[in-house]
Amino acid sequence: MIFVAESAKQKIQEVRQSSKMADDFFIRVSVTSGGCSGLSYKLDFDNESKPNDQVFENNGIKVVTDLKSFLYLFNTTLEFSGGLDGKGFSFNNPNATRTCGCGESFAV
Repeated sequence: MIFVAESAKQKIQEVRQSSKMADDFFIRVSVTSGGCSGLSYKLDFDNESKPNDQVFENNGIKVVTDLKSFLYLFNTTLEFSGGLDGKGFSFNNPNATRTCGCGESFAV
């Protein structure tokens, strides 16, 4: 399962509304090679499912990831911080053994 915190849910709904995005768009989360710790998160809006996609719905938000990425994202929570630090979306990933200083990459 991939979880969506209330803070992320509110921001996702705000972006959808301001962009006049159709209801069939969902959040696609993936993991790519790169970053100073070896792996990086990728977050997009998408409306096309792919073979082997893993589909979850949490807190009223549909989240989709590919099978390979899900192995790294199991039990991760998508969060949003709009405070003075200006982090934006972030991932609270219990599988990460190491993260970089900026929080955009991780290792397992």
